[in-house]
Amino acid sequence: MKGLVYAMALKATIHKVRLSVANLNIHHYEDYNLTIAKHPSETNTRMIYRLVAFALLSQEGLEFTKGLSTDEEPDLWKINYDGSIDHWIELGLLEEKRIRQACSKSKKVSLFTYHGNQAEAWFESIEPHIRRFDHLNITHLSVVDGFDIEELAERTMNFDINIDHDELWLSTEKERVHFHFQNVVKSQDR
Repeated sequence: MKGLVYAMALKATIHKVRLSVANLNIHHYEDYNLTIAKHPSETNTRMIYRLVAFALLSQEGLEFTKGLSTDEEPDLWKINYDGSIDHWIELGLLEEKRIRQACSKSKKVSLFTYHGNQAEAWFESIEPHIRRFDHLNITHLSVVDGFDIEELAERTMNFDINIDHDELWLSTEKERVHFHFQNVVKSQDR
């Protein structure tokens, strides 16, 4: 047929990550060998923030999902043995409807923003609508020294992450990047 154009769907780029986590806040020390798929529409910056979120919440059973390629899944989650969702984890400035859906599906929900002043304005607009969720956490992430974390992304990455109080240090062979995280909504432990 004349004039037909076939569009091929772009595939995710696979990244291998060796991640060593030392979280002094909860005394969690573990090495992980991770495979992370970066969706074609995802930036390297967002992918690095997903790894930071993994490090902050690392525990047995925590895993990356299909993420941006499906609306039914978050960026990360922990599934219980019975198939129920124990922890739903997403990045971004979510709409109230998405937060409500996540909170209805999971025992615990964590949202991470990394958008600076835009995240603060988003939180002010969403805060009255989310007060009822006692199992919701919202954390603002930021790079302290203005380093462009986009440069950290490679097909194979080796990261050491140290967490103490509200500070996180991500180290590679060449760089050391300082992150700050601020919990703006903290769930009540159940």
